[in-house]
Amino acid sequence: MSSTVSTSTLADIATGDGTFAVVAMDQRNTLKRMYAAVGVDDPSEEELRSIKEDVITALSPAASAFLLDPTYGMPALHAVRATTPGVPGVLVAAEPSSRGSYHGEPRASLAPGQDAAWVRDQGGAAVKFLVQLRADRSATDGVDLAAEALDVIRGLVADCRATGVPSVVENLVYTLPGEELTPERRADAIIEAAEALDGLKPDLLKLEYPGSPEACRRLADRLTVPWAVLSAGVGFDEFADVLKISCDEGGASGFIAGRAVWKDAVGMPTGPRREHLRSEGLRRLEGCLEAIEGRARPWNEVSS
Repeated sequence: MSSTVSTSTLADIATGDGTFAVVAMDQRNTLKRMYAAVGVDDPSEEELRSIKEDVITALSPAASAFLLDPTYGMPALHAVRATTPGVPGVLVAAEPSSRGSYHGEPRASLAPGQDAAWVRDQGGAAVKFLVQLRADRSATDGVDLAAEALDVIRGLVADCRATGVPSVVENLVYTLPGEELTPERRADAIIEAAEALDGLKPDLLKLEYPGSPEACRRLADRLTVPWAVLSAGVGFDEFADVLKISCDEGGASGFIAGRAVWKDAVGMPTGPRREHLRSEGLRRLEGCLEAIEGRARPWNEVSS
């Protein structure tokens, strides 16, 4: 008896208009640090799952998808789906929870066992993988961190393509040893890394805002795959402006963002937290949708 393996596309995590309104709730260590910042030094695993359940439940009416981690987020998703209809698709974070380093610089590696088939078996519609690439970094003592990172992403993209699961690659730039990362240099680093990753043809890039309309235009000129902007923990009002510029000037297809929407709920008691997310959290997410409406470029209109 033969079986058919389903194939996902970016449509499974997009709005009906082909744009992205993805709520990112894949934080693990970052989320623990957020709790520590509000006086909760050691949140329980139950608490970390519970806040993710509350975010999913409250924001499902407006989100095109959720970005979740396998440790706390996917169990939270399964719990919500058991009782709540209409929860949208999910991207599963497949990078290691603790990444390696080389003399303090981040070093890319795949997480054993967390391939595209594993993401599909988790119920995921897409693989999300975080890398920290400085495409301009020279090899040091025979170690080429940029080449290593690109090799990791090359293998990831090939695995996703063979499995029929979209690849979503997120890049965060970092400061090289001894470097002063000025706004201009940071913009260059974001654009150069995005261009290098674009050459590997992932289905979607999740990128930092490069800092200005002019830098967004330069970014748009380099890309052949769609991209979505991340919030990087900035406030909601600032992020709404970033969204408009990223879409108008950079051709962004929407957003994959979390903390700008839900970060104020961290540390709240359960009842007030749920009410906050249903009211203010949903208002912020709807505000992000308003910011990209008529501006974001549908992903399937981007040539690759």
